[in-house]
Amino acid sequence: MDSSALPSLPHLLIVDDHSEIRDLLKRFLSQHNYRVSVAADGNEMEKCLRDNSIDLIVLDLMLPGKDGLTLCRELRVHSNIPVIMLTAMGEEVDKIIGLEMGADDYLPKPFNPRELLARVKAVIRRFNAIPEGKSVLQSKVDSVEETQDKESYVYHFNRWCFDIGQRELTDRDGIAVSLTSAEFTLLKVFVEHPRKVLSRELLLDLAKGRETDVYDRSIDTIISRLRKKLEIDHKKPELIKTIWGGGYQLVCEVKHD
Repeated sequence: MDSSALPSLPHLLIVDDHSEIRDLLKRFLSQHNYRVSVAADGNEMEKCLRDNSIDLIVLDLMLPGKDGLTLCRELRVHSNIPVIMLTAMGEEVDKIIGLEMGADDYLPKPFNPRELLARVKAVIRRFNAIPEGKSVLQSKVDSVEETQDKESYVYHFNRWCFDIGQRELTDRDGIAVSLTSAEFTLLKVFVEHPRKVLSRELLLDLAKGRETDVYDRSIDTIISRLRKKLEIDHKKPELIKTIWGGGYQLVCEVKHD
């Protein structure tokens, strides 16, 4: 199909020197309603950017010639196009450097293409949601400040007290219930968005960036474990409801202090 016949679809640029990865991602992302161009190195990337309007770049860190960090840094001088950095390295320092260079997200290899798809959707959604007249950087700063304010909240819902700062969940009798990192993160998302229907994709987006292992299909398992800890009868949940075709919803009132 001629990509010029699809002007309304988001246009992605995959920059990776491995032809197998480029071809795989191009086929997969094209099947999910994206226009996809590919480049093997920085020169091809720069040519594609000159010739096309690109909505997001998936950029490999290790490239011949200029590496991904250098390309990302140079891109940020004149463009705010969102960038998801790919790398075979899993060290935290690489992630930090990539984000400092201006990347919007980071995904270590090997990865599931579906996780990349979820991150592409999330980054584009966040980028398009930036208020008019506000810079990308200021929007990120505001988001960080808002998150830091919420880190000291103590939430009260149903018969539970959820202390974010202490990372502690207790019942009305003061008995603590242990939570894994993933359970803590998803419960935090729910109490921050009470009575809102949250799709798996949105849950993944809201959980992203926190210190936990929350991935696409793991969300169902984590919610099942949360129900066993929160519900009187986890087989008949009254707090976290499944909204068929929509996602999940924390249905009770939530207060915080």
